[in-house]
Amino acid sequence: MSVPAAATICLNLRIWRQATPDAAGAFAAYRLEQVSTDLSLLEALDHLNGQLIAAGERPVGFEHDCREGICGSCGFLVNGQAHGPQAATTVCQLYLRQFADGATLVLEPFRARAFPLLQDLSVDRSAFDRLLMAGGYCSVNTGSAPEANAILIGRDQATSAFDTASCIGCGACVASCPNASASLFVAAKLAHLGQLPQGQPERARRTVALQQRMVAEGFGSCSNQLECEAVCPKQISADWISWMRREGWR
Repeated sequence: MSVPAAATICLNLRIWRQATPDAAGAFAAYRLEQVSTDLSLLEALDHLNGQLIAAGERPVGFEHDCREGICGSCGFLVNGQAHGPQAATTVCQLYLRQFADGATLVLEPFRARAFPLLQDLSVDRSAFDRLLMAGGYCSVNTGSAPEANAILIGRDQATSAFDTASCIGCGACVASCPNASASLFVAAKLAHLGQLPQGQPERARRTVALQQRMVAEGFGSCSNQLECEAVCPKQISADWISWMRREGWR
């Protein structure tokens, strides 16, 4: 039994090219001919980079790691939208079948003061790491892993905590917010630990530390635009931002 051939399309790409943070940047135009619709957008960029390297040109710089929508490494704007047009999807899981033959895709890096550009589509998101180092953890030394049933946690409580723990730190919420706010990211980290008994001893200190660090890193304030929720690949609710504010008042 023969296997049907995959459909192919042609794409026009306008990609932001900037060799270094201090260099002048500009969009460059490329065309991909007859690429399989089974490819992800990152695989299409791999294909393009193969052509550029063969021609002696510098390949397009972009971040990636697992390519399974888990690690949060990849991320850039596709036609002005973080991770592209498909909801609840990271850019590494965005397949070319989402686009029409002959479509033009404009690819550019996340734009935020707290995410300085490194090269082309890559930005420095270490501000998120510094946020977590400010208190996004439990510092109690527990030694070896405790007995699983030593601390009883209700099903609803565990499910809610897991929903917020699913944040992968991709930065799409920051890139989509008109104020470049990291409120959804910080709220998710606070709610993850704040809903569990293990997170209670440091709950107040953690809340203050992360919110103060968010300001120090240059992230903007939340003005309830809800763009963060709309582009979050893990569909974390912006209701947690309200929860974070109540934590601050506590």
